[in-house]
Amino acid sequence: MLQKLNTMATYAVISMRCKVREFMKKENGDVNIVSIVVLIGIAVLLAILFRKQVGNLINNLFNTIGNNANSAVK
Repeated sequence: MLQKLNTMATYAVISMRCKVREFMKKENGDVNIVSIVVLIGIAVLLAILFRKQVGNLINNLFNTIGNNANSAVK
């Protein structure tokens, strides 16, 4: 009986070690999440730095679209 329990405990330890190793191998999502957060931070920083230029560009684009739409309707 004691030998059977010892064998079961050994299998449990080996199984847990294998599962921990698999988990560590599959744990590559952290790097992707960190890189995405860094890229989003850079995009926000650039948007803040070039806020006026981006605003002017968007206004010019909408004005051009509006003028072309008015020309197409006439």
